[in-house]
Amino acid sequence: MRLGKVVKSNSHCDYVIQLDDQMDVSNPPQADDYGFGCFVKLESPGERHWAVGMIYNSQLFNPMFLSSGPRLSSEPDPLFAPDLIVETRTLLGVVLIGTMVGRGLESYGVQGIPRVVVPVNSSAFLMDQTETYRFHLNEAEQPQFCYFSHLLKFGGSFASQLTQQVLKELTDSQMFSGSGQRALEILYKELSWKNTMSAMR
Repeated sequence: MRLGKVVKSNSHCDYVIQLDDQMDVSNPPQADDYGFGCFVKLESPGERHWAVGMIYNSQLFNPMFLSSGPRLSSEPDPLFAPDLIVETRTLLGVVLIGTMVGRGLESYGVQGIPRVVVPVNSSAFLMDQTETYRFHLNEAEQPQFCYFSHLLKFGGSFASQLTQQVLKELTDSQMFSGSGQRALEILYKELSWKNTMSAMR
């Protein structure tokens, strides 16, 4: 599912996605289709895959907020008033955590900060469970979770909660087995303990 497009970046690994609305597409994404901690891929359809990221923040942009312009004393006459376009926008903050190599069931993830700069207007797509699983496998088909320290540093003011939520979702998904599942459970318990202790201080 396409969510929107890249409109700006705050740093090399911190991008802003403008969510599609009814003025852009006939079926825009709904509130339940995206959210805190969702995995997204940034691609130019039919051209190139750029990066994998995670939604860590959202902003509602409303240019009419605190507008000091004149207001009408009554409803405008539809015969003379032009059509008004609602310019409210939803912006998603996405932290880049790696890239995908290959396609389909032969793909795997390269986790870390991508080297390339993602171009403006690149499309952002929600990743499904299979793509998320493949991103967490390395070239040898072994589970990998190398981006968590990067997420804790660049995941914004909610970095600890974001990392903890992602670890819990990956653990509950049961996508992995054996040592991979145990590693996730250990990482989740350790981070939960650290977050609890820091909140008590």
